[in-house]
Order: sequence, then structure tokens, then C-alpha cells
Amino acid sequence: MKALVTGGGGFLGSAIVRQLRARGDEAVSFSRGDYPELTALGVEQRRGDLTDLNALVEAARGCDIVFHVAAKAGVWGSFQEYHAANVAGTENVIAACRNHSINRLVYTGSPSVVFDGSDVEGGDESLPYPAHFEAHYPHTKALAEQAVLAANSPSLATVSLRPHLIWGPGDNHLVPRIVAKARSGRLRRIGRRPCLVDTVYVDNAAEAHLNAADRLTPGAPPAGKAYFISNGEPLPLWEMVNGILAAAGLPPVTRCVSPALAYAAGTVCEAAWKALRLSGEPPMTRFVARELATAHWFDISAARRDLGYRPGISTEEGLRRLQQWFVEGAR
Repeated sequence: MKALVTGGGGFLGSAIVRQLRARGDEAVSFSRGDYPELTALGVEQRRGDLTDLNALVEAARGCDIVFHVAAKAGVWGSFQEYHAANVAGTENVIAACRNHSINRLVYTGSPSVVFDGSDVEGGDESLPYPAHFEAHYPHTKALAEQAVLAANSPSLATVSLRPHLIWGPGDNHLVPRIVAKARSGRLRRIGRRPCLVDTVYVDNAAEAHLNAADRLTPGAPPAGKAYFISNGEPLPLWEMVNGILAAAGLPPVTRCVSPALAYAAGTVCEAAWKALRLSGEPPMTRFVARELATAHWFDISAARRDLGYRPGISTEEGLRRLQQWFVEGAR
């Protein structure tokens, strides 16, 4: 098949592209930049922005399926910026599919769309969207996911995957943030409860997307549904963080602040950044404080059943590969 991958140069997107090429599929990457490593794989690259419908329509020409991976991530920025990329951009992807009668759309969602600030332990896809979001990212990802699932029809089968905390060699988001904070001495654990959290190794997350694509047809079990994706190995959050730090050759986190203090700090930081129009991301936000002080792990039985998902790379093996990546210079 020939697949369009939005965000094909990103961390997850490039893993999906590599797996597509490894099994002989064609791939077109739609990103804002150029990536020599994709060219070396024989990937056609189209530059453009998700807000440009014409560019998306042109990139999707001749494709059989779309993997919509690109999004505005992070925890800080204006609602308008997040909405433009995550909601309007997703609506443009759906329109591009319809324009070319592409009948499969695999969307990369987020488990944060069901996070209401409290513990989630073994939650499944019946969890509702919360009434209130404390960050624009989960809010706009929820709106985008609803648009994707609502677009499911006899002519366009859609599915949303919710990979939880993707990490691994080449990570340009989660792992670098943890390592940078640890090296600067600003990393603190929040609370002392052993809150279980699950994560997903990047190659497992990519494989789940290909599994979904292979099983997605109008009327098939995955059509119109969302699925949590993880390694299926919940661990205490700070044990996982310390595993990442150990892979980077850094000592474990020892200092701790209370959840109440972290939330208060997030409230103050958000107010200061807004009032003073400070650049960059605040060192703490209310959303991050809640995330780091609660359990959130999910039941992946539905993905195993409907998608044939079997995470092949364990957390232990993933950490070994991550350590090797750091040893080789984290290129």
C-alpha cells in the first residue's frame, strides 16, 4: 500500500515510516521540515502545514491510507495555536481523505483525553471525556479524536490509537525533558505514593499503528473506535523515571515535593507567565502536577483483541536499547 504519514519526520511518525518501508510499503511524509534519513529510506517528502488544506490534499494524492500522527504537543501555548494544529488540522486531514476517496484513516490520539486529574487504574475505553481540561493539549486532542471517530462511515473507516508516554532511542520530547531537568538539578518527584503508570516503547507504538491499518476496513471491529496502547507493564512512575535516568548515566531522583505544593506552584507559574507574557514553558503547570502525582495505566485488552496488538519489546529491553543510544552519543 501507499501511505501518507503526517509528521513522518517526528519520533513516532518516523518509526511508522521505517516499519512501512521494512515490509515493502510506499510512504509519503508530510512535515514542515526535510529529513535526510527519510530520503535515504526512499520516502517521498512533502513540506507543508496541517492548516494548509490544499497542501494536504496534494500530499494525499495516490495514497491508500493516512496515518495522522502530527500534532502540536506540550503543555503551554494559546488555545488558538493548539486548536489550529490539532483540531482544524485534523479536520483538514479528514477532508483530504474524502477528496481522494481514501477509505482508511489511522489517527494518533492521546490517553490524556480522558484524564480528569484523578487516578486511572486499569481504565478501559469506556472512560468518558472529562468535563474540564487543565491544558489545551488534551482538550484539543479530545476534540480532534471526536471528529475522527464521527467521520467513520462506509466510505472512510477511522480509528484512534492512544499510545501512553512514548519513549525510546531518538525521543525528542519525553526522555530529553527528564534528562535535562535532572542535569539542571530541577527534577523532583511529586509525592511519595507508588503511583503506577504505563508507557510504550516507540517501536511497539508504531507496530500498533500498522496492526490497526491492516485490520481497518469499513464495518470492521476497529472502525469508529479508540484504543489505549501501552507496553502492558505498569510501573511506579518514579521507578520508570529512574530507569530512564540510569540509561543516561544519571543518579536517581531523591528530592520530593508534596502534590499540593506542586499544584500551587503550577498555578502561580501559569499566572505569572500569562501576566508577564514570559517566553518558553513554565517550570510547572497544574496539568503536569496532577499527571506526576497520580496513577494512570490502562487496560489494553481491546487493542489485543481487535488489533492483534502484542508489544514485542519489553520495558527492560527498551531501557537497554535506550542506554546503548546514550552510549553511542544519543544521535
